[in-house]
Amino acid sequence: MTTWDVCVYSGTAGGVVAAVTAALSGAEVVLVEPGQHLGGMVSGGLGKTDMERQEHFIGGHARRFFEDVGARYGQSLAWRFEPHVAEKIFIEWVERAGVEVRLGSMIEGVEMVDTRIGSLRLEDRSMIKAAAYVDASYEGDLLAAAGASFAIGRESRSLNGESLAGRRELLPDPHQFRAPVLASRAGGLTRYLQPLDGICLPGEGDNKIQSYCYRICLTADRANGEPIPPPTGYDAEQYQLLAAYLEALGERATIRDVLGVGELPNGKTDINSGGPISTNLLGASWAYPEADPATRRRVAADHRDWALGLLYFLTHDRAVPRAIRDKLGRYGLPRDEFVATDGWPHQLYVREARRLQGEYVLTQDDLMTSPHKPDSIGLGGYNIDIREVQWVVCPVSRFPDVFDEVL
Repeated sequence: MTTWDVCVYSGTAGGVVAAVTAALSGAEVVLVEPGQHLGGMVSGGLGKTDMERQEHFIGGHARRFFEDVGARYGQSLAWRFEPHVAEKIFIEWVERAGVEVRLGSMIEGVEMVDTRIGSLRLEDRSMIKAAAYVDASYEGDLLAAAGASFAIGRESRSLNGESLAGRRELLPDPHQFRAPVLASRAGGLTRYLQPLDGICLPGEGDNKIQSYCYRICLTADRANGEPIPPPTGYDAEQYQLLAAYLEALGERATIRDVLGVGELPNGKTDINSGGPISTNLLGASWAYPEADPATRRRVAADHRDWALGLLYFLTHDRAVPRAIRDKLGRYGLPRDEFVATDGWPHQLYVREARRLQGEYVLTQDDLMTSPHKPDSIGLGGYNIDIREVQWVVCPVSRFPDVFDEVL
């Protein structure tokens, strides 16, 4: 068995940077990636970098990445990029640094020596032994296999004295319904709706996590695009609550009430969720963090079918205002992106899963009250960004079967 200095588990952007940094410092490094691609979300569709007024925070290998992106587009630095450009950069990085990459290698377990990882066991029964291990996965599979403490879901406000923790009260937000919609029109979404008396009280914790989606790359170049197909088993009934919402909005309805369409180079997009019924499939992510590989594949497929069906519905169904149909109808799935998966992103947007509970746990106080630390190891900046968790049915009259609304 080969012994490495460092084993990095998962080839996310963070995993690639960790592996390359260690290798450039003289370490023998192996990068173990469960899938077939490097870069995670950065090469998986999220090409519209949220960079508003944050440029001065970016340094080190992160800035080097954006400089390499810029070089591909004839610029000194670029914040937006096509997915295949990002993946190509990451591949070049690991090759130049001499990192050994093992694709398609899912963790099966670890062999512990006292309280340290002795070796990593993969699904193909091969073993990896290293002096140090890095869990760079979105799911935290290595830390869980090693018996490290972790949390899933929302902590209560009382646990760490966080006024914004736990379930939040309903607040005005672009992702809330801007017009009332009857729950009786939920159609195929009914199984995902939560009754008001079945959810925790404001401030209480639960094991529910924020929603997942795919960051979808489309192209306006007809010569490079394929028509958006319906998923297998497509049923427009799944989107009747959206139809009711668009009807309630009336002339106010725009594409931004459903999708956030970010522009990328060469006429491509980074599509994110943009409204209360969007590419996010609320509730479908809850089982994912601790699920087995087969269940995770099913969850990913459910999100893919939901999002692909949503795009098809928005471009073909007459319940959708013509302006929205026409705007989205200009786009297709790009032939030169995600070639192995027919133009669909290879990475589910796992916004949150297991969270390591180490010697120090970052809390609201660290972000909002006392952000200046004498022992800082890094610098970053963004708003506290938590996506919606669930659709809730709220009775608004004495006849709830008739007058329930979805919030």
